[in-house]
Amino acid sequence: MPAEHGESTSFTWLAYALLTVVAWGVYGVMLHTGQIGMADPTNGRYKAFLFVGIAYFLTAILAPLAVLALNGASWHMPPKGVWWSLGAGILGALGAFGVLLAFGAKGSPPVVMAIVFAGAPIVNAFAAMALHPPPGGFAAIRWPFYVGLLMAAIGGCLVSLYRPPAAPPAHAGKPPLATRSPQP
Repeated sequence: MPAEHGESTSFTWLAYALLTVVAWGVYGVMLHTGQIGMADPTNGRYKAFLFVGIAYFLTAILAPLAVLALNGASWHMPPKGVWWSLGAGILGALGAFGVLLAFGAKGSPPVVMAIVFAGAPIVNAFAAMALHPPPGGFAAIRWPFYVGLLMAAIGGCLVSLYRPPAAPPAHAGKPPLATRSPQP
């Protein structure tokens, strides 16, 4: 079992991290597709978010309850852990809702997600340092850390600016260009 602060003798943690990369990497595309699939330009994003909530219930409530029960875990949960965890869940859901609102405001899904996934690690780095300051204070942070933050920002910008063009959406009732008769 890994130590509390991420020390591990195996790479199981990396498999789980990569699982998250894949899941969150396709999250925005699937969410946008679900929003469009609701066929409701006004409320489709909220309908899609409703099903995200149902999925959270199935995944984030039922699965941990089963694992805790199977492990014979104590059901004692200190208030500090409860409130920090509840706050994290609210922030996660708020972030997912923000993604949908960005799509609704005509943000391109590849651009929105590039900004989210380039910006989130930067915010995470500063939030982690604020909650758990490094030994020796901020002056002890080495320059490659700041270069990494800059590279994340530049990477998000480049992915947003130079993304491959998306195929135009199919319009109901119009056959593809190749099958249309020429216009006079």
